[in-house]
Amino acid sequence: MNYIGLISNGISRLRKSLNLTQDEFSSKIDMSVQGLRNIEQCKYQPTADTIDKICTTFNISPFDLLIEQPTGDKSSAITTINKKLKTCCVEDLAKINAMIDIIKK
Repeated sequence: MNYIGLISNGISRLRKSLNLTQDEFSSKIDMSVQGLRNIEQCKYQPTADTIDKICTTFNISPFDLLIEQPTGDKSSAITTINKKLKTCCVEDLAKINAMIDIIKK
């Protein structure tokens, strides 16, 4: 799965785990429902600002969007992410790197 798929699935998984409708979730992050639908359906790539807004609003780490079963164990999360990163193309890796740089600021 590529970067967009990982993030899109993570956002959808987060929304469902919080028992929020797309309307409720998009309202909390100040995004249109159609924009959220497009992200969840991998039609639209979320911006770093959108990812940051989601993480801030729901007090999560970007790691939580990338791994299927978020845990409190950082080394487990890193191992899972590393496995998935190996399947990404160079372009996706560059996007992920840029996203991390923005989040770390």
